[in-house]
Amino acid sequence: MDRVTNINPPATATPEPPAPTPSVPPPEVPARLRGRRRGNRWGGCLPWALILAVLATGFLVWKFPSFRAQAELGSAYAARVGCSCRYVQGRSLESCATDFEPGMELVSLSEDPATKTITGSVPLLASRSARYAGASGCLLRPED
Repeated sequence: MDRVTNINPPATATPEPPAPTPSVPPPEVPARLRGRRRGNRWGGCLPWALILAVLATGFLVWKFPSFRAQAELGSAYAARVGCSCRYVQGRSLESCATDFEPGMELVSLSEDPATKTITGSVPLLASRSARYAGASGCLLRPED
């Protein structure tokens, strides 16, 4: 008969529980901060920012026809004044830009010397042209 030997490791002794540490009381929370939870960085601002963005977009959509009409008027005025300045008075196009009224900084002028046409334009909104017609002066071209 074969002899059986125990192959299980000897029982391990259970470790003793660690010595109790002296308990430290938690720090005292001021009364004004009790019950409040700390918000994240954007938690308070994000809803207001979204509301402001929606209102600004609504305002721009509501006012866009007015902006476009003012841009049309400004570009037509610039074309007419620029054409008269350039072809009636014989000044350079750069000096003609000084004749504009205050607030017309966005309006730019371009020239087509072959047809004696000056174009005033407001980027992305409007563009109008005026053509020199000899004794009649400068005439605005009809809108396309």
